Amino acid sequence: MNAFPSLLHDHAIRHRLRLQTLTRLRWLAVIGQSATVLIIAHGYGFELPELSCFALIACSAVLNVFLSVRFPAAHRLPPLGATAILSFDVAQLSGLLFMTGGLANPFSVLLCVPVIISSTSQPVRHTLGLGALSVLIVTVLAFYSLPLPWYPDSDFEVPYLLIAGAWIAIVSTTAFAAFYSFQVSAEASQLADALSATELVLQREQHLSALDGLAAAAAHELGTPLATIQLVAKEMEKALADDPRFTDDLMLLLSQSERCRDILRRLSTLSAEDEAHMVRLPLGSLIEEVIAPHREFGIAIDVVQGDTEIREPVGRRNPGILFGLGNLIENAVDFAQQHVTVTVSYGRDRVEIIIEDDGPGFAPDVLAQIGVPFMNRRNRQDREKAGGLGLGLFIAKTLLERSGAQLGFSNKPPPQTGARIQVSWPREKMDLFGASAQQRNAVGTG
Repeated sequence: MNAFPSLLHDHAIRHRLRLQTLTRLRWLAVIGQSATVLIIAHGYGFELPELSCFALIACSAVLNVFLSVRFPAAHRLPPLGATAILSFDVAQLSGLLFMTGGLANPFSVLLCVPVIISSTSQPVRHTLGLGALSVLIVTVLAFYSLPLPWYPDSDFEVPYLLIAGAWIAIVSTTAFAAFYSFQVSAEASQLADALSATELVLQREQHLSALDGLAAAAAHELGTPLATIQLVAKEMEKALADDPRFTDDLMLLLSQSERCRDILRRLSTLSAEDEAHMVRLPLGSLIEEVIAPHREFGIAIDVVQGDTEIREPVGRRNPGILFGLGNLIENAVDFAQQHVTVTVSYGRDRVEIIIEDDGPGFAPDVLAQIGVPFMNRRNRQDREKAGGLGLGLFIAKTLLERSGAQLGFSNKPPPQTGARIQVSWPREKMDLFGASAQQRNAVGTG
């Protein structure tokens, strides 16, 4: 993650809940609570401390007005501030429940809402603290509260067993709903971070691919001023040829300008000669370019040519494919014991690359979740060796799938050990000329 500082900034922003979200939810709660109190007190005629209830509701309204005046609508609360406001909501609702029957009140389940909101946006420790406060309040309401508002001419005693059941229901609902919301939010955040990292990697690879064009442009732009400098130097040589004080300096100026001219000439020539190479990349050259950086780590990398029917495909240089295959090769080298085998085959319809190593292979539980961002293990016994597998593998998988590839992850059949990754493309995705043209060329050459 340290390689992507913008992701760290996004991660910090994600824990800042927008104030306007809370104020809108609280206005909705104020309206709902007010309507409920009016209906119970005047619609059904139940006795309840109406003024005290409206005093608590007014506290929420006053807090909303204060926050709206004090902060702009787009203000994002830090975790501590958001937790404090959500704690107020828990306390305010618990006060209303205390005056209207405690856990016997069917609206007592709303105590879950602030904890669920916290679980989707706040750090775990803040959510746990808010959850502990809610459980404490629910426990107190189970034993202490005013009677449930009911008809004046009849007594309604709520069985203690029903109160105990309500306590269990509220606590379990709070825990389950908060955990579920946290998991969904965490997975969405991880996916967003991984996709952002993928875009950054792709931009970096595209930037590197564009350096050749920049070199050519620089050579072209610097050619004119350098020619001017060389012309002035030659005129100065003619004018000061008889003055020994300037002879050495003029010769140095001319030689260095000529040296710069040679460098720019080589850059221009290199760009012109390699333009086709930078745009078009045969499959064999692509494989060698991907493998080359990983040959110096003590692991033998063997390239095996599979059954082929026609000439190798020649495709466009794709930074996503280069990075994706490079990451898969790197993972294979990291886990291999002695060697890695890369099998390349192509036909009229498909292009296929199979990467195999002789390491421990994928653990069964990992195979079911392969490619999930931040899954940081491949084999439980090799967790320390792996260091981190999930984000890089997710980026590689995403980039290769964007290029039209299909990926398959498996282990080699017993008694062999090791992982096997199969990457295949439709021929037209990897060949600028098409399989039919290649086949005609092969026949003509033969």
